[in-house]
Amino acid sequence: MDRPSALEFAGILKCMGESELSGFDLRLLAMQELDKLSTYDWSGIYQLKGEILHLDAYVGAATDHTEIPVGRGVCGTSVVENANQVIEDVRQLENYLSCSAFTRSEIVVLIRNGDEILGQIDIDGHQVGAFDSEDEKFLEELAVLLANRWE
Repeated sequence: MDRPSALEFAGILKCMGESELSGFDLRLLAMQELDKLSTYDWSGIYQLKGEILHLDAYVGAATDHTEIPVGRGVCGTSVVENANQVIEDVRQLENYLSCSAFTRSEIVVLIRNGDEILGQIDIDGHQVGAFDSEDEKFLEELAVLLANRWE
């Protein structure tokens, strides 16, 4: 598996930091940048509104999961547990909501304003074990940039 490099992660963070965009436009740019990474096969943002996650900016195949109740799937579990999720093989989960028959791994990183969860970055990969702690650290840094210009 050809994993993204630290240099690629740094380039995306630099691009996002230098962008004058905010709100949805910034989130869409972020997803477009993530789509360039080799193991990032679907990249999206879900906004948390009440007890429902609403699909916001994304790049990849259309999904039926435009609204996800808190507690359902990897995304909903992330909110309930107030924790990021790094799933090596989604086929091992009973609570998994399949967006694509090709998805094998998933990472969800919360976007926060202090203790408030604004939403999350959700990435699907077509290979088992596509994401690790380096991806999580990178996406946490991206989440901070997005939160600062959330609107």
